[in-house]
Amino acid sequence: MANDPSTRTSADMEKKDFTDGVNAPSVSVQDSTVDDLFEEGTMDPVYMAKSRILSRAVQEIGMGKYQWCLFVVAGFGWFADSVWPLIGGLILSPVTSEFKFTSPFLSLALNIGLFAGAVFWGLGCDIWGRRLSFNATLLLAGIFGLAAGGASNFVTLASLLAVVGLGVGGNLPVDSAVFLDSVPGSHQYLLTILSIWWAIGQLVASLIAWPLIANFSCAEGATSCARADNMGWRYFLFTLGGMTLILWAIRFFLFRLEESPRFLIGRGRDEEAVAVIHRIAAFNGKTSSLTLEELTGAGEKAAAANGKGAAAARRRKLLSESSVFNLHHIKALFETPKLAWSTSLLIALWGIIGLASTLYNSFLPYLTYYTTYRNVRPPRYHPRSFSHVPMQEVILGVIGVPSAFFAGWMVEQRYIGRKGALALSSGLTGVFLFASTTARSSDALLGWNCGYAFASNIMYGVLYAISPEVFPAKDRGTGNGLTATATRVFGIIAPVIALYANLETAVPVYVSGVIALFLPYEPRGKASL
Repeated sequence: MANDPSTRTSADMEKKDFTDGVNAPSVSVQDSTVDDLFEEGTMDPVYMAKSRILSRAVQEIGMGKYQWCLFVVAGFGWFADSVWPLIGGLILSPVTSEFKFTSPFLSLALNIGLFAGAVFWGLGCDIWGRRLSFNATLLLAGIFGLAAGGASNFVTLASLLAVVGLGVGGNLPVDSAVFLDSVPGSHQYLLTILSIWWAIGQLVASLIAWPLIANFSCAEGATSCARADNMGWRYFLFTLGGMTLILWAIRFFLFRLEESPRFLIGRGRDEEAVAVIHRIAAFNGKTSSLTLEELTGAGEKAAAANGKGAAAARRRKLLSESSVFNLHHIKALFETPKLAWSTSLLIALWGIIGLASTLYNSFLPYLTYYTTYRNVRPPRYHPRSFSHVPMQEVILGVIGVPSAFFAGWMVEQRYIGRKGALALSSGLTGVFLFASTTARSSDALLGWNCGYAFASNIMYGVLYAISPEVFPAKDRGTGNGLTATATRVFGIIAPVIALYANLETAVPVYVSGVIALFLPYEPRGKASL
């Protein structure tokens, strides 16, 4: 125990640290060049004081091997979140041809699962920790994704895809929290660039679907469609399910995720938090001079300054031993008027954009099919077989890759930032979305959709980043869960709206662009605690 870095005293901070005879660069937690995002009083003062110490420690360790590995494995969550909701549109025509059901109900089943996953994993990771949720979501999606390929009827398929959604729905709320908790404040913009995995997912899914659905589906206009003649969508699900399990195996067996140190201090487990910081530093080939004495001392000073003593510490310890859902984390997101306003606007943003996104991604195949083969406006959802849609989705996936890097550049610009990038990209998304509904030919539709793909990938990249950035880390999973829940709720409503409403409108996206300008926090250049 004498050599345990988590128990070193302040006197030890003056010494160089050597591990196994190798001299590793030593860092100090006394300096920080990144300002805090939150003002005093936004959160518990004891937690804020400790979180600032951890933020400096992570900043001075720097962006190293651990964080870059995390960029990859956390990106798997973006990949899954792109691939699985997209299949609702890609397999919709061959599935409806075989099972003869009302098409919006497949999207409805998937979105119900996504909704449940956002609530369960998002709120849960603030109670039992990030590691369990991080390692379970892809496993659940992969197993039931494989099983869905063997479905013999619509009810079985919809039920299995709902369970897939239960796993996939937790990816973004959990993975964004995991990444942001471990990355230096100076590199938080990488959370925006993580959306490149979303674009890659769309591209990969479309590349796989293109030959399978085009070559192994029932003939267009066939009056009957037997299983043996319609295996393409099943091969597609088998492939995606297997890929998801491989990504889970990489996460679980090849990379050891450390529990979030910010989650640990929120649970009163300071010693474990310090040990995690030192293990991350060692993984990066460095050492940290952070001590347990320094971390607890910061909390004690904050408690004394705010009239909190042993009673507050006991409450925090009791909370750390509880694994039940309660309103504590939700209330914390509305702690001050400014934080409440921020949380409310983000929930509204996610809900509105979720509505537009689901309508577009789930029902675009019909628009594509009929403008390609009929040169008329589509009737209300009477699907036929198609192979043109996956080809166009490949093109749109390629467009999305550079947009992720452009989004990462935009959010760091002085006069744009996160809020400006979100507002501008939302406005452009709305323009292209509306324009796509006016297309009367396949080429025109593809052209407008390329513009939509570029702008919307910027919009989603910024939205996925700014939301966890403006939530306190100890409540970040809950905040992510609430916003993801909003978009899933509207995703559930979207198929119903599609049956009765006019889909040729981009008003929801325009509204979201205006709302973005009223967000009270701008995370650019500031560390999220």
